[in-house]
This record gives sequence, C-alpha cells and structure tokens, in this order.
Amino acid sequence: MGLKVILSKVFAAWVNRDLNNIRNNALVLQQKTFEKLITQAKQTAFGNDHQFDNIHTYEDFKKHVPIRDYEELRPYIDRVVAGEENVLWPGKPAYLTKTSGTTSGVKYIPISKESMPTHITAARNALLSYIHETGKADFLDGKMIFLQGSPELTDKAGIPTGRLSGIVAHHVPSYLQKNRLPSYKTNCIEDWEQKVDAIVEETKTEDMRLISGIPPWCQMYFDRLSAIAGGRKIKDIFPNFKLFVYGGVNYEPYRARMEESIGFAIDSIETYPASEGFIAFQDSQKDKGLLLMVDSGIFYEFIPAEEYFSENRERVSLKEVKLDKNYALILNTNAGLWGYSIGDTVKFVSKDPYKIMVTGRIKHYISAFGEHVIGEEVEQALMSVANAEGVDIVEFTVAPQVNPPQGQLPYHEWFIEFGIEPNDLKAFSLKVDKALQLKNIYYLDLIAGNILQPLVIKSLKKDTFINYMRSQGKLGGQNKVPRLANDRKIADELSLLTN
Repeated sequence: MGLKVILSKVFAAWVNRDLNNIRNNALVLQQKTFEKLITQAKQTAFGNDHQFDNIHTYEDFKKHVPIRDYEELRPYIDRVVAGEENVLWPGKPAYLTKTSGTTSGVKYIPISKESMPTHITAARNALLSYIHETGKADFLDGKMIFLQGSPELTDKAGIPTGRLSGIVAHHVPSYLQKNRLPSYKTNCIEDWEQKVDAIVEETKTEDMRLISGIPPWCQMYFDRLSAIAGGRKIKDIFPNFKLFVYGGVNYEPYRARMEESIGFAIDSIETYPASEGFIAFQDSQKDKGLLLMVDSGIFYEFIPAEEYFSENRERVSLKEVKLDKNYALILNTNAGLWGYSIGDTVKFVSKDPYKIMVTGRIKHYISAFGEHVIGEEVEQALMSVANAEGVDIVEFTVAPQVNPPQGQLPYHEWFIEFGIEPNDLKAFSLKVDKALQLKNIYYLDLIAGNILQPLVIKSLKKDTFINYMRSQGKLGGQNKVPRLANDRKIADELSLLTN
C-alpha cells in the first residue's frame, strides 16, 4: 500500500466530518449562503437594478428577482462577455465557460474566483467519500483517465474562455497530475474520434484504475480498446480498473452494455457538475441519491415541474421541498447567476440529508397530447423491460407522431439503437408501453380513451446516433442525445440518416 493511499484515507475521514456538517445543517447553511450572496452583490449592476439593498428575506428576494433562463438573463451576460466589470458579480469572471445551447446557440456562463474552487472541491470530495465508506483507495496508485473537452482556452475581453472540463483540467490537484491521462497534447485534439483513437494508443498498455466521463463516450473508448485487443474485455486489458465516475446523463440505460464491455459490475460514482456550479454527488455506494452541495456558494430554489410554464407557478426554497416530486432547479450563485433556470429537473429522494436524483430536462418532455411524459419515466419504462428480457440498449430518443398514416391513431415513436435486439419487437414494444402507462397516469388515460395507440419502436442500425451527433457537430465531450422532444426535428434527421 503506497503512501498516497494511506494519506488519502486519513484525509477522507477529515473531509467526511465537513460533509457531515452539510448533511446535518443544510437549511442553516443555505440561509448563510443566501445572506452572503445578497451582501456581496449589492453594488453590482444587477444588485442595483433589483434593489438588493431592500432584500432581507427570501420573500423579499422573490419579489425583486424574477426567474430567468439564459436568453432572459442574456442582456447582463452580454455585458460581462464584452468585458464590463461589476455586472452580475463583483469584478470580472475568472473564466467564461462555453456551452452549446439548444435555442441560444453558444452560451457563455461566468465562473468567478469564488466559484472556481467549489468545482474542484466537490469532485475531490466525491472520490474521498467513496474512499471513506469503502476503504478502497488503490486506484490512487495507478493511472486515471478523464474523457473531457480540450483544455485550450481562448480570450474574450481579457477573460479566459473554454469548455468547463477543459477549464477544470487546469485546476486538477498536483497529487493527481502525475497519474492523470490523457496527455495535454492529446486532450487538445478537437476532433472527437481522432482524440479517442489517440487516447486508446496512450492508455492501452497503462495500469488504468479510474475512468471518468459521460457513459456513451466512455463506451466508444471501450469499444475501440477492445477492437485493437482482439475483442478482450476491459477487465483483461486493465486488470486493476475498479472505479467509474460519470455525470451528465442517467447511467441506467447504458449500464448493461458498459458492464458487458468491462466484464463485471464495476463500482461507480455519479456526479452532477454543470457550468453553473457543482450541484451534487453520490456520497454513498448504498444508495443512488446525490448529496446536494448546500455550502458551495449556491442558493437553490425549486419550481414544481408541472407548474413551470404556468403564470402563477410556485417557487420554494430548500426547506419547503417535498419528497418524490419533480422540480425545475433554479440557481443563485457566487458567479452571478440570479433566479437562473438551469433547465434540469430533479426530485428529492431524502431530506435527511438532502439528496436528489436528476430526472430530466424541463423542456425535454412529450406533451403533444397532454400527457407530460418526462425523461425519467421513459428511461425506467424501457430499462425495466429491456433488463428483464436481456435486451441491450445502445441509445434512444422519443418523439410524438401527430400525423400518423390515415386510419391510425397518433402515437409516441421511439427510435432505438439496440446492441442486442428483442426476439419479438412488437411484443417488446407493447410491454414498454404497459410499463409507461404504469409510470404516467395521463398517458394511461390517453391509451385507454383511444386518443393514442400504443407506442411504436423503430429499430436503428449500428452507429446511427454516433453519425447523428457527428452530423450536428456534437460528437464527444459533454454532448448528449436528447431523450425527448415535442417535435419531429430529431426524428426526421434520424430518418434521413437511416434511409
């Protein structure tokens, strides 16, 4: 056992005491965060415009600060990007993160000198929580790989600008740098497929023990490793590989195929990082809930998902949330985001401590017929049947078919790329439909009332989704295939690729 492993266990125990403070005092810490944020931003342009001098309570805050998405906050962000100081937060941002918005084109999210350390600390504490609970720290003596965006930064009005994962790469603690792959040169390759091939070459003979990244892109890495190794499992290529860290998407649709590639059910840690802040991470292998980071410069608000688009929507703080209810997540941060709708939906699975699960995107749902089916429901319905029948799902998306062939009822059309196909696709489809009816009473009513016919699955050929993401210029990195849509845009583009 190396010195690094021994010291990590001591450090993990120390950090766990800090995390216990978060677990036991969430509401107190949120109130302190709220007061500190308001105080620090009083003299900014945003603070002046929204009368921060008159905000003393959360009720005051709701009266003065409306909920905004990126486009609605953009007039302030554009001033920040132009180099103006003291707009949303004192001074200039330390960085601007560049993300791909679905409606806004390129989005720029500020990271301040106060918020930057929270990204690093939370990622570190996710690993230390695992070490503290399991006693497993041997991965620190081997190599680690982080599949991420390029660390090369550009300049916007004197502010370093790049992808979040690329920015974070500049702040990886020195004690991890020596064992970290890929190399800086390889990380800077922009073309994702070239980058994966280069990573395969760099890592194929290394003692890889921890791998981190978004599941579909890790799967591509595993497939290419296996291909050059004569079809061997990852456990045979990397016999000491013991820990998979992921975030950004639900792992469950990918789990069976990932574990088949690896060769065993590997330990995993789910994280919830975003350009807007590091929101939560899985602090225990005993449950899948993610511990909400209540002491990291973020004051959280929540809107019941079903009320999000209504005029008189409810807006609550942490102390008012209820278990197992879907909420749109709203952030107020020490980088200057105020009443900011991040676009994600979450539900609380515990209030002692406060733990969440990410359930989808507020705009990624299907309600073409009033059913309001969300991402969590389609994923659970599909995977419950797929797992029971030994069917392997590579990737999928769902769209409404509101103009079916003459004589047919409308339906939900599911585009699925299978690794292992069902023996009877129609029977499989009906079982998934029944599972979805059990998840969503509105969908059940529409089927029972002959408004909709049962869902239809279109099986797609191998690599259809990779080709689709490539055609959109979104192959690799933090990009994900949208699970749900209220229109046929993605469906039509997929159809073009398969014809």
